[in-house]
Amino acid sequence: MEILNLEGTEDTPKIILDQGNGIFEISGRSLPEDSAEFYQPVLDWISEYSNSPNPSTEFTFKLEYFNTASSKLILDVLSALEDIDGMSIMWYFHEDDEDMEEAGEEFSELVEIPFEFKTY
Repeated sequence: MEILNLEGTEDTPKIILDQGNGIFEISGRSLPEDSAEFYQPVLDWISEYSNSPNPSTEFTFKLEYFNTASSKLILDVLSALEDIDGMSIMWYFHEDDEDMEEAGEEFSELVEIPFEFKTY
């Protein structure tokens, strides 16, 4: 499968989806002008990946901030990951960022995927 590698900007997160090296990460700030359009390649990639996933997949979220529109798309990403066997989520947040910690906890209650929370 092709690697999806989107460089982060002021308004968009860095995204690396690399099946061969087992790297699945969304990090940075997510407030793209059109969230649905921005996240569509990610959802397409996950859809293709779900046809022949690795035996286990650790998907990392290391977001500093996301807007309401991104929140819906992050949930769409998590929902797409839900059907993949061996999936787990690593949710990173700054030690003093209670909002991001709570966001991760809320997402974890909405999908049937094990979440692990870590500070950085």
